[in-house]
Amino acid sequence: MLTAGMSTRAAAREQYQSLSPRRNLVPTRKANMGGGESTPAPTPTPPPKKEFDKEWRETHWSKVERDRMVDDLRSFKLSDPDVGQLRCLLYGPVGAGKSSFINSVNNVFQNRTTSGALVAAASGLSFTMTYDTHYIQGRSGEKRLPFAFNDVMGLETQKNGLHPDDIINALKGHLPEGYEFNPFHPLSDQKKEFIQNPSLSDKTHCLVSIVSADKISRMPEDVIAKMKNIRAEASRLKIPQVVVMTMPDKACELVNKDVKRIFYSKAIKEKMQICSNELGLPMNCILPVKNYHEEGRMDNNMDILILNAMTQIMNFANDYLWNLQQHAIQK
Repeated sequence: MLTAGMSTRAAAREQYQSLSPRRNLVPTRKANMGGGESTPAPTPTPPPKKEFDKEWRETHWSKVERDRMVDDLRSFKLSDPDVGQLRCLLYGPVGAGKSSFINSVNNVFQNRTTSGALVAAASGLSFTMTYDTHYIQGRSGEKRLPFAFNDVMGLETQKNGLHPDDIINALKGHLPEGYEFNPFHPLSDQKKEFIQNPSLSDKTHCLVSIVSADKISRMPEDVIAKMKNIRAEASRLKIPQVVVMTMPDKACELVNKDVKRIFYSKAIKEKMQICSNELGLPMNCILPVKNYHEEGRMDNNMDILILNAMTQIMNFANDYLWNLQQHAIQK
């Protein structure tokens, strides 16, 4: 029926709709409870990316670069040649990979698997019981390389593990070769083994903290406190310091699949920042490496990380020698 004010076209549309099947009366958009049209469901927010778009620490991964760093470290010139080797003292929690790092460095320079520093399986107990110097063999017919490592017993909670005073003794060059660690009784200056007048060669030239990336956020507070106290004494002695952060593959699935993604990884950068905050070292002194552990052959990308770390350690240690020389000249 045509009502007043209704156009002919509107009336026709009303008549057509009244005669159409019921199913055609369903609107294309469902009405909501308030009578208005509902809005489409929001698109789910994608999960945050695990990688940065750009490598945040530029790294050259070629074999040419690897071989160049090997040659540079083989021919490294010490500020004081009389010292013989730059002495790097490695310390850190039990199971962080101190001995594995020494072996990994040796692997790189021998271009094969080595086992100079004995490594324990994951037992939660320190395997290193004596103070020994680990040298790196040169090429056939060459002398040993111009750096050496001292690996010490691991730090543990409470009064277990290495006594911090023995690390300080090692920093100052008081520990003799083969000294057996005692967690409860550090070496006293009253003992005959105590080196009363250490030479510069006996002293530590760079303190290297070894921590594992997958455990840095769960390190016990008393272990962190011990490490900070040791760092404070090293700082007082003006000994340079770095952190070698091991096991990045256990802290990040991207790195586990491809070591070259390490400086794209947000998880690794976060672990390095935690490490920096906990131990008080700047980010450019946190050096992530993947130690050789279960690999059956050498890996160029793992070598690059190890060599980058060793280059920085050597430069820091050599700077320390140079500074000592300058102070000696002034006197």
